[in-house]
Amino acid sequence: MGNSNSTVRVFGALLLGAAIGGALGVLFAPEKGSETRKKLSTKGSDLTDAMKEKIQELIEEFSNEAETVKDKAKEYLTKGKGKANEYFENGKSVVDQL
Repeated sequence: MGNSNSTVRVFGALLLGAAIGGALGVLFAPEKGSETRKKLSTKGSDLTDAMKEKIQELIEEFSNEAETVKDKAKEYLTKGKGKANEYFENGKSVVDQL
């Protein structure tokens, strides 16, 4: 899951860079103010849509990771219960088995 954190940081940096670059490019273009505002609005909408899509992908990735961890925890718990039952059924204490 540490890898996911770095993915989020890289994605955030890319989005910020794209937003700043797009805004500066549009602001310094030789066009009328109304056209510039229209382009900024369009770029902002596009960026918002891209961010929403990437956030949804990250949420799905985290959900899948959480499900995997949950399944592993259940597996280990079941194995642990089985071992404990096995020890007690044989009349041995857990300490004797160590």
